[in-house]
Amino acid sequence: MPRETGVKLIASNKKARHDYAILKSYEAGLVLAGTEVKSLRLGRASLVDTFAQEHEGEIVLYNLHIAEYGFGSWTNHAPRRNRKLLLHKAEIVKILGQLKEGSGLTLVPLSLYFKDGWAKIELGLARGLKSYDKRQVMAERDARKEIAREMGRRLKKGR
Repeated sequence: MPRETGVKLIASNKKARHDYAILKSYEAGLVLAGTEVKSLRLGRASLVDTFAQEHEGEIVLYNLHIAEYGFGSWTNHAPRRNRKLLLHKAEIVKILGQLKEGSGLTLVPLSLYFKDGWAKIELGLARGLKSYDKRQVMAERDARKEIAREMGRRLKKGR
């Protein structure tokens, strides 16, 4: 059987980009059980309420929901168990240093995907947005849309 190549998206956290300003993103592997991988291949995962924190010098993912595998037996996994993330030691030290500065940063999962057959998660080092920040971003997005719409109208008139 040929090896998988490319990227296959399993789940994304759209709310994270709305609630947080993403400063830097990291790609990490996941420590998974066999039935978890099979369930992920079926696309049965949710990043709602998922977060990452330091635990004993490692970074651990909490509240990631991977549904039980339908054809699994007594070997099935717990859907919301804590999962260790696989990162280089230098990356872990760098991330933990930024988190411990007390600058209000947090690690938020942005997307879960398969990359060349390996389960990966994209983590974002993020700062929470206030409601007025969100309104400002929405106003800028609406202004860009209006400009694009007007440019389209002017281009059509010029024909």
